[in-house]
Amino acid sequence: MSPRRRTQPPAERSKLKNVALFASEEESSVPHTLPLDQITLPPTQPRRYFDPQAMQSLVESVKSEGILQPLLVRPVGEKYEVIAGERRYRAAQEAELTEVPVTVREMTDDQAVQYALIENLQREDLNPVEETEGLLNLLALRLECDTNEVSSKLYRMENEAKGKVTRNVSGKEETETIEQVLASVGRMNWQSFVRTRLPLLKLPADILDALRSGHLEYTKAKALAQIKDEAERKKLLEDAIASSLSLSQIKERVKAVQPPTESPPLATRMTTTYQLAKKQKVWDDPKKRKKLESLLSQIEALLSKE
Repeated sequence: MSPRRRTQPPAERSKLKNVALFASEEESSVPHTLPLDQITLPPTQPRRYFDPQAMQSLVESVKSEGILQPLLVRPVGEKYEVIAGERRYRAAQEAELTEVPVTVREMTDDQAVQYALIENLQREDLNPVEETEGLLNLLALRLECDTNEVSSKLYRMENEAKGKVTRNVSGKEETETIEQVLASVGRMNWQSFVRTRLPLLKLPADILDALRSGHLEYTKAKALAQIKDEAERKKLLEDAIASSLSLSQIKERVKAVQPPTESPPLATRMTTTYQLAKKQKVWDDPKKRKKLESLLSQIEALLSKE
C-alpha cells in the first residue's frame, strides 16, 4: 500500500465548517476487522489522561465481550492510524486481542486531527484542561496559526469588546471563525472561554497536572495557585488530594501560609485619609473637628522640626 499522507490546501481547509463535511457516513467503508499490530496511534492525541479505574473496567469488559464499537481508522503507509477509539485500542492491547473491528475512512492529516479533537470535545467526561487545550488546538487548525496566536487573538477580541483597543476590521473573518467553531462544539461562547478557560493554562504546572488528571476541581485549583512558594503549594496540593479537602478548608490553609500583608505606603495612606476626611466632611462635626485640629497641629509640628 502506498503512503497516503497529504496536506489539504488552505483554501480547502477553510471550507471545513464541521466534521460532517469531511467525514460523512456515506464515505465510510463497511466495518471489518484488522490485526491489532497493523494499527497505530497518531503522534499526538487530544486526550492525555485516562482514569485508571475506568480504563480497567473497560479492559475487563473487552476481555468478556470484545470490542462492541468499531475503531475509526485511516490508512497511513502500510498501517492504519486511530482517529477515534484510543481507549478501546489500549483496552484491546491490555486484553491481548489479536484483531479488532474497525471502520476505515480516508482522511488527510488536518482532517484526522480535527475529527479527533471534535470527537474528544463532545465527550462528557473531558476535564477542563483537556477541553481548553483541545479547543485551542482546533481553533489553531481553523485559523492556521499556533495556539499562542489564538490566545492573543481571543484576548484582543475581549479588549475590543470592552473598548480598550480599536476594533480590528481586518480580523472580522477570524472572529467569525472563532465564534463558529465554539458554537459548533456547543460548550461555551468565546467570551466565557476567554474569561474562565484561558486563565487555566496560566496555573502552575503541578496544579495543571492535578486538574488534567481529574484529582482536583477548578475552584480548588485557583485557590491553591495563590501560594507562590512552590514547596508550600506542593504540600497543600498533596494534602488536598489525599484528604479530599473542601474549598473552604483549602482557603483557610492558603491564608495561613500566605505572608502577612504589608501596610500600604505612607504617602498612599495620607492621600486616602485626606480623601476620606473630605468625603465625610469631618470638620462639620465639632468634636471630630477639634480632634482633627489637634492631630494636624502635631503633624505640622513634626514637619517643622524636619
